[in-house]
Amino acid sequence: IALVARAANRIHLSPSRTELRDLTSEVEWAKATLLTPEEYPAAATAAAREAAHPPEMIARLYTAYEEAKREAGVLDFDDLLLLTAAVIEEHGWVAEELRSRYRHFVVDEYQDVNPLQQRLLDAWLGERDSLCVVGDANQTIYSFTGASPRYLLDFPRRFPDAPVVRLVRDYRSTPQVVGLANRLVARTGTGGTAGAPGASGARGASGAAVGAAPAASRHEPLRLVAQRPDGPAPAFTECDSEPEEATAVARRIRMLLDADVPASEIAVLYRVNAQSEAYETAIAAAGIPYLVRGGERFFARPEVAEAVRLLRAAARSADTDRPEGLAAEVVEVFAALGWRGNDPPNGSGAQRERWENLAALVRLADDMVVSDPGATLDRFVADLADRAAHQHIPTVEGVTLASLHAAKGLEWDAVFLVGLVEGTLPIIHAQTPAQIEEERRLLYVGVTRAREHLALSWALARNEGGRKSRRPSRFLDGLVPRSTTSA
Repeated sequence: IALVARAANRIHLSPSRTELRDLTSEVEWAKATLLTPEEYPAAATAAAREAAHPPEMIARLYTAYEEAKREAGVLDFDDLLLLTAAVIEEHGWVAEELRSRYRHFVVDEYQDVNPLQQRLLDAWLGERDSLCVVGDANQTIYSFTGASPRYLLDFPRRFPDAPVVRLVRDYRSTPQVVGLANRLVARTGTGGTAGAPGASGARGASGAAVGAAPAASRHEPLRLVAQRPDGPAPAFTECDSEPEEATAVARRIRMLLDADVPASEIAVLYRVNAQSEAYETAIAAAGIPYLVRGGERFFARPEVAEAVRLLRAAARSADTDRPEGLAAEVVEVFAALGWRGNDPPNGSGAQRERWENLAALVRLADDMVVSDPGATLDRFVADLADRAAHQHIPTVEGVTLASLHAAKGLEWDAVFLVGLVEGTLPIIHAQTPAQIEEERRLLYVGVTRAREHLALSWALARNEGGRKSRRPSRFLDGLVPRSTTSA
């Protein structure tokens, strides 16, 4: 981003922080789709890209960015992929060496591969066909980054001898949740990209199999088959305003907590991050702990990184005046961060989230002592390092608030899909049929995050007492029962 800012300055642009992030995304999209600066304007126009500046201006920025990068002597991530592919393509001895070392490939989430990644995969493979891909075209929600499901859908045509395994059994969700997901996909204007010829399968949580239909008509929608017992029907709620919608969600969350559903097994999912404020306010007012999730990783959060650093220092120290037992040692170290185990902050928000993150580390120490009463601080630090390397994160107690994009790959016992109105889902700048269908797939991803409890809601006005001019998302047409709740 700093280099994009330098490039913008060279062409006399002064973007805001938000514009700078958007401009950086455009450069990344161009590189991921193998476009040169000269090719960008036509391609961006054809793809109906939404950007803060005209395509010609972004092409100039792209050129200036490449110049600034060369002068600084640095590479970005897309360069690493492109140069790796180029080295294999242009130097036979490199290709021979790599192909002798790596003979078999498995690509997960294949519906999210972009042209640059596919080029690298092709370079690795050469003329071989020892390749397995796994994916679900119904979960293609990252086309704005250059991802394309066409590689997944065209796979059997490219490799006609490849067996295609259709994975349709869903072990995650109840039949009621799965049924809603099936009806949502069945209503797509194209019959669902997952039903296109040659789609491969996709796995669900904990080995659950969900996937796209192979060798089927392009108009045949994917139908998952639920494997779990029956559960409650999805709830649909119409509210007069956003604050009332948020209050209704908080009230329903309290009911779930009272029914012994853990807070960590409840999520509120929305289309854009700006929607979180109303839910933070309502959930905090109800005295319920919550955690706002973006793309940050647990061990990268500042308080967690600082805690691990202090634990590492304590493990190296020669101090023998320590409390007895691993858990007590960890609590003593965290006291330096102001953490008090029996005194969580009131309400919610950043302070409560910080407390919960450290509490999660203390619970890990408790769990280690149960399995190994003689566990030491050294071993605990090593375990945390291993968890960080493999992203084996601990459970943090609190209701999760996250965008639909950030929720992909996750699952909860109870999921609330909120703000389901025209202009938000589908988002207002989704104009082309392809963009609209991607918004539908985003809702499909949200629905399939729920194991048992699923609630969908929308508000007819932004503010209390405001004009009720909004209408529910078009994706709900034909799905909402007559017994919809009003709140």
